[in-house]
Amino acid sequence: MTSSTRASASAEALPAPLLAVTSLALDADPSSPLIEDLSFTLDRGETLAIVGESGCGKSLTSLAVMQLLPTNLARSARGKIRLDGEDLTRMKPRQLQRLRGDRMAMIFQEPLTALNPVMSVGAQIAEVLRDHRGLSRAVALSRAETLLGMVGIPDPGARLGDHPHQLSGGMRQRVTIAMAMACEPDLIIADEPTTALDVTVQAQILRLLADLQARSGMAMIMITHDLGVVRQVADRMVVMYAGTMVEEGRVADVLTRPHHPYTAGLIAARPSGAFKQDGRKLNDIPGMVPAPSARPAGCLFQPRCAQARPDCAAARPEVAEDAGGTAPRRWRCFHPLNRPEPGEES
Repeated sequence: MTSSTRASASAEALPAPLLAVTSLALDADPSSPLIEDLSFTLDRGETLAIVGESGCGKSLTSLAVMQLLPTNLARSARGKIRLDGEDLTRMKPRQLQRLRGDRMAMIFQEPLTALNPVMSVGAQIAEVLRDHRGLSRAVALSRAETLLGMVGIPDPGARLGDHPHQLSGGMRQRVTIAMAMACEPDLIIADEPTTALDVTVQAQILRLLADLQARSGMAMIMITHDLGVVRQVADRMVVMYAGTMVEEGRVADVLTRPHHPYTAGLIAARPSGAFKQDGRKLNDIPGMVPAPSARPAGCLFQPRCAQARPDCAAARPEVAEDAGGTAPRRWRCFHPLNRPEPGEES
């Protein structure tokens, strides 16, 4: 058997990813691209973090995967989004309705706006079970009580009749998690699920998600700007900048040896290391993420990059890949940082 044949057989032996996003692109209008050529995969049981500053396209990406984009953006969408091999972009609205809440679900950043203010939390969870599992009202409410207990809400039977405004922010977020978990989906997308919570409750919610994932085997996409959260919960990470991927790899690899200057800038801006040891100010990244209508012709990051050279302004870098190390690394940079020597693992 030749080496090419062995490589082909090995590739065929690998299980297909649960989710595959390929060349995703979205435009506000022809001169304002929002997402550009974004590709990534997610395996069963894996947690993928998508990170970057506000305005980089993280939440738009999550809405695109869920097929919840506003109509004008949905019309502009290009590329493929496959869940278990099925292209979501080709599904009819009724098919997507059956899929959402059943095989894939989403936890939103602000639970008070995600929940219906005029329905009790028990009725909202029961509605998901009745729609997707065909349960009777009594059985669905009983299951809702179990789910509320599973996400750590005390005296869940008494909470079934509460409305969202009667619960604390942490309790409301637990309710949205219970709703997302109701049908034991294959995929959950958590869009900044702890941003509006205090540090103690944030830690509780992250532990809860990790525990639920370990028990159910679901895959999760965690949308966040917090690298501490990434280190705590994720297996791999995608760093987004101005609507596209600039770096991807295993969390430990990327945070230890970032290849893209933007990733290195995000890490340097963390309140740790020198900031705590000798009182120096945090490093920051000068400038701002460019508006979609004002993106540069060359590398999207070059106007803010301390490492930029003349060729960075001339053309967009293609995706480069290093298959060595613990997992493949991908990045978009003409002059990457921390590249391994030949024969050295990434």
